[in-house]
Amino acid sequence: MRTKLNITEGIFPMPVLMVATYNEDGTVNVMNAAWGTMQERGTVALNLTETHKTVKNIKARGAFTVSIADAAHVVEADYFGVESGNRDAGKFLRSGLTAHKAETVEAPVINELPLCLECEFVEYQDNEYGCGVIGKVVNITADESVMVDGKVDMSLVNAIAFDPYTHGYYKVTERIGEAFKDGLKLKK
Repeated sequence: MRTKLNITEGIFPMPVLMVATYNEDGTVNVMNAAWGTMQERGTVALNLTETHKTVKNIKARGAFTVSIADAAHVVEADYFGVESGNRDAGKFLRSGLTAHKAETVEAPVINELPLCLECEFVEYQDNEYGCGVIGKVVNITADESVMVDGKVDMSLVNAIAFDPYTHGYYKVTERIGEAFKDGLKLKK
């Protein structure tokens, strides 16, 4: 038997993404965005309304970064979701995190988060099925602490996921299978 549930905002797990931009005065702005994904290799899609300070900054600067939030910074990540840059321009400073300028775009990289995508703004879409920022990934950097044999080890990233049903965060750490290989066992 199955239980009928209310329609909610998403599918579990949803990534917890920290979208970072520069404000008009050059200070850092970061928002928490769980409604984001890769559209295709090299293209990021973030479901964000134009009322977000971050979206205004993206349009003005033509760039942004997307960092994967980790378990060690769940408090800061949640703070970036509950406080608006429209109300508090100093929220990044208050978080205690630090940033440096990205290598390839005019946007900040959050030093404490281990994985970052540097993106050029492509377009803003708004229609009856949603709205959002489309960006082209032009560079990806990872902290050495999450690298093993020249590759990112996602178990070391300690990424967190958002649960839209109960509004919880979950740590995503354990590898349980091999993509494009395990299913071949069922192939006849």
